[in-house]
Amino acid sequence: MTTAFVRSRASAGLAAPLVNVEVHLSPGLPGFTIVGLPESTVREARERVRSALINSYFDWPDYRITVNLAPADQPKAGGRFDLPIAMGILAASGQIPAAALAGRELFGELGLDGSLRTCQGLLSAVAAATAASSLCAVPEIVAARLATVPNSRIIGAPDLLTMCAHLKAPQPPLSTGLTFPAITPSGRDIRDVRGQAAAKRALEVAASGGHHLLFVGPPGAGKTLLASRLPDLMPPCRDDERLTQALIADLMGVFSEGQVLNDQRPFRAPHHSASAAALIGGGSNAQPGEISLAHGGVLFLDELTEFPRHVLDNLRQPLESGEVMIARAKGKFKYPARFQLVAAMNPCPCGYAGSSDTPCRCSPDLVNRYQSKVSGPLMDRIDLHLALERQQANNLFASPEMGESSATVRARVVAVQDKQRSRQGCLNNRLDGDTLLASVNLDAATEQWFTRACDRLKLSARSIHRCLRVARTLTDMANMGRVEQDHLLEAMSYRPMISES
Repeated sequence: MTTAFVRSRASAGLAAPLVNVEVHLSPGLPGFTIVGLPESTVREARERVRSALINSYFDWPDYRITVNLAPADQPKAGGRFDLPIAMGILAASGQIPAAALAGRELFGELGLDGSLRTCQGLLSAVAAATAASSLCAVPEIVAARLATVPNSRIIGAPDLLTMCAHLKAPQPPLSTGLTFPAITPSGRDIRDVRGQAAAKRALEVAASGGHHLLFVGPPGAGKTLLASRLPDLMPPCRDDERLTQALIADLMGVFSEGQVLNDQRPFRAPHHSASAAALIGGGSNAQPGEISLAHGGVLFLDELTEFPRHVLDNLRQPLESGEVMIARAKGKFKYPARFQLVAAMNPCPCGYAGSSDTPCRCSPDLVNRYQSKVSGPLMDRIDLHLALERQQANNLFASPEMGESSATVRARVVAVQDKQRSRQGCLNNRLDGDTLLASVNLDAATEQWFTRACDRLKLSARSIHRCLRVARTLTDMANMGRVEQDHLLEAMSYRPMISES
């Protein structure tokens, strides 16, 4: 047999399109050619594959070897095609039976000694292969991690020779399903925050309804401390969130070799010098950004006004849709980005505008210019705006037993979220249109009062909807069925308190 066919998969964002590796041995001057739009990392496979086969005690065919990666118009990159190319050569030269490759998809980079190494993005490839009912042959060092894909069937081997033995004499595939370590506390307990009762209340509201949150206050008021407590107030990740987070992290190479996945909610805190590509995603390879790495968790933007305005404005669409589309010459790539935004900022350059005990040194014009660094449309998309004050010294020495622990608050948050999902299939932050109006179920008098208040405050349609969503969350936390005027008053108190532009 002079022709062999092996299946593998390319990487295109979180997608993994099928690639058929076709190997043909023909008489003539010996040579090795790879076609099918390979990038440099794939073209270099010629030397890796040749050395790996020889060092694994196989014969190198004395033929003209042509490898075609089909479809030819799909770019191919990375070292994942080393293993299928090597197996195709062995099958075409009769050194292994071609039937051993049927119904299997192969991924892995080869070392010169025949060892198998992992590469980025294999989790997406295994997920796609599993959907196609294929068994996956992968490097042994990542087999356990890749087997977390539900219903997957994995064969792992440390080197090329062992992989051939496994394929010729089939071994029971590894299939662990979606198993993650139980959630472990991060050690950042909300009980450690002294005072700031209103801020703790806002954190619980944000966690209960999935709402975005902004802290505005002087230096040292505890903005960063409070934001870091939010992930431990949120329920454990659902299975679909875990898998999506794992796909993104694997594509970005966040996991080191042999590292297992965990059950922690993501907490991403990029520096204010981050570029738009780093925050949103992009670059020549259209990689995911911080907002996708924060999917299912918290994106914390400290010193919000220090971020370039054009970078922050890129957050508008992901905040609304929960996903981001990155368009490049190679194609369009869609990444999930359903995160909770927690931002923190000072009210002015000196940090003390509006403070009751420290005079502000900034002029009104300087304060307006400082606050206008964050655009009005972005501020409008944040549900909860809270002003913090400096804490009195005696609060800092209060006993920690006086406050509730994160576990206690999380239990209430879980109950509230379960109620929302059973009622409408989603959290309150995703309610819209008629579904939102039916959920709040205002009586005639309350609705009339609310419309007059919104007109007097000149709230936008988006702000009105966000008030209603927050009010619905407050109602659920109070275990009541209909939104009352008190809930609307508290929700409206969370609207922006700094100037918008």
